[in-house]
Amino acid sequence: MTQEYAIEISGLNKTYKASGRAPEKQALIDVDLNIKKGSIFGLLGPNGAGKSTLINILGGLVIKTSGRVATWGYDLDRDIRNAKAAIGIVPQEIFFDAFFTPAQSLELMAGLYGVPKAERRTMELLEMVGLADKAHSYSRSLSGGMKRRLLMAKAMVHSPPILVLDEPTAGVDIELRRQLWKNVRMLNEQGVTIVLTTHYLEEAQELCDEIAIINHGRVIAHDTTRNLLGRMENKEVRFTLDRDFDGVSEALQAFCVEKIGKRGLLFRYAPSQQSVGAMIEAVQAAGFGIVDVSTTESDLEDVFLQLTAA
Repeated sequence: MTQEYAIEISGLNKTYKASGRAPEKQALIDVDLNIKKGSIFGLLGPNGAGKSTLINILGGLVIKTSGRVATWGYDLDRDIRNAKAAIGIVPQEIFFDAFFTPAQSLELMAGLYGVPKAERRTMELLEMVGLADKAHSYSRSLSGGMKRRLLMAKAMVHSPPILVLDEPTAGVDIELRRQLWKNVRMLNEQGVTIVLTTHYLEEAQELCDEIAIINHGRVIAHDTTRNLLGRMENKEVRFTLDRDFDGVSEALQAFCVEKIGKRGLLFRYAPSQQSVGAMIEAVQAAGFGIVDVSTTESDLEDVFLQLTAA
């Protein structure tokens, strides 16, 4: 294991044995992933793809069938205590202690991790997640979004260098989602490596340095966010011309183009095969002036749908 990566996974497999009417299932198949220290890493995939199984293996909640896993340099087989201590997990499901206050919940969690009282950061963490004013209120009185933020604080009581957020913004409003994004960036700036699973592809595109897409238990893509977006070859450019016209002229038939409204032309193209400059030249050669140009590029949702379509 190297010092470059926060998480290293090689040849990871997990097979759930047949039970009752449920047949044997391969949840993870030969998964290889290296997650760099200090990065924000996105783990995407449809429901049932294997994301939760992978996270639970990292957290020591599920026993792998085979393969090698290390967190912060600690091998999960040889040093499970330190491997688990290096990671904090914010689960998708909201669990809370109804009759404990947020401050009491954090103090209890810190105690379970063996954090000395003098080193506990209870109020600092509650301030970070915007719950300082609720420190001594019963947790059952918190809203759903507040409970989710409390889970994030609980995962940080032992100052783990790696934080896993499993669908952290599921079911929250846009304002709270933005606040959670702010918290994620702040933690990352402090040196915490973030692993994020989400169904909001805008979220992954906004936050993540690298993204892996998992489907049917296999990693089908792993690259920087920029490179993944660059994989999509389907782009569009729309020209608004200087006058009305009836149909697409023969000079433009070499392109994939259609008439939009009275003065619009919509070109669909692959950047590796055609250039916008060539389209502009063709439009001008056909005798038109160009009043306006607008382009549409692929986003992460397009990439995700294309890769998981099989």
